[in-house]
Amino acid sequence: MGEVARRAGGGSWPRRTSDPPPCETHREMQNVVERVINLLIYLLESPVPVTAEDVRRTVLGYGDQSDDAFHRMFERDKDLLRTLGVPLDLKALDAWEVDFGYIVDPEKYAIPDPGLTEGERVALSVAARMVRLGGANAGLDGLLKLGGVGHGGGIEPLGADLGAEVSVLGDLFLAVTERRRLHFNYRDQRRRLEPYGIAHRRGHWYLVGATDQGERLYRVDRISELKVGDEPAAFKRPRSFDVKRAMAGHPWEAGTDATVPAMVRFDADVSWWAARTLGVPVAGGEPLEIELPVTNRDAFIGWILSFGASAEVLGPDDLRDEILQRVEAALESSG
Repeated sequence: MGEVARRAGGGSWPRRTSDPPPCETHREMQNVVERVINLLIYLLESPVPVTAEDVRRTVLGYGDQSDDAFHRMFERDKDLLRTLGVPLDLKALDAWEVDFGYIVDPEKYAIPDPGLTEGERVALSVAARMVRLGGANAGLDGLLKLGGVGHGGGIEPLGADLGAEVSVLGDLFLAVTERRRLHFNYRDQRRRLEPYGIAHRRGHWYLVGATDQGERLYRVDRISELKVGDEPAAFKRPRSFDVKRAMAGHPWEAGTDATVPAMVRFDADVSWWAARTLGVPVAGGEPLEIELPVTNRDAFIGWILSFGASAEVLGPDDLRDEILQRVEAALESSG
């Protein structure tokens, strides 16, 4: 983890206090990635070789640079594309070979047919259905281009969503590694956290850390307006802390609220998923009623609301009322 962060930061490790804060470093890296992708698209789409000046005028991210800065940036980006295996060629613009331009041949850039067997295509199809990026099965379209298996029945919508929170994961990993305090909005409240660890579980990333009220668990995709503290080593992580142990139970069990026995009913269309999450049996096509011990009301309410109208908290009344208030507040904020 330290080696990855050291390379990403482009400097010594741990980060010096004079270095830019993690959020700024993340934005700079994002700008580089977007610029290089734009450059690659431009080179692939152009029917003729393009000059460096064409790139400067056309590709977003180059136009506001001085001459020297542009040439340094363009040289670095060309080296990066070639390092990634992109066939970037320099070709003459005319028969006299006085001026030259850059081009990427789509045929050379395309992935050759891997010659997958029927069994290999089926295996890849199952794998693609089980991992989602940003809420979508991103692998399926690519698999179809390789002659893979299309959408079929018989496979449950099971999977891990690895990409919905990608915009903040870099900052969170740095904050955990460098022990920087975090401030963010969560459930319409401003929170302050000393981050201890981050882990992926049942399709979502979770952040674990210490607050003034004790150890808390937060779902990363519900975090907004994240601010990473400027001071490294701002707190001490307990030597006994183990992120696996912190995530061993259900998120609504990892809290310091007074234990509340919540009775929940899941409709038949989602009961299989709730049963799988809870590790309990359920008859196919039948609803599920179960009592759950809740010590983290925020985590429990968030999980219940993810089922929409297909889950209902039957009791206690104060927990039902809190869920209703959350729903009404969300409806009002959405207009």
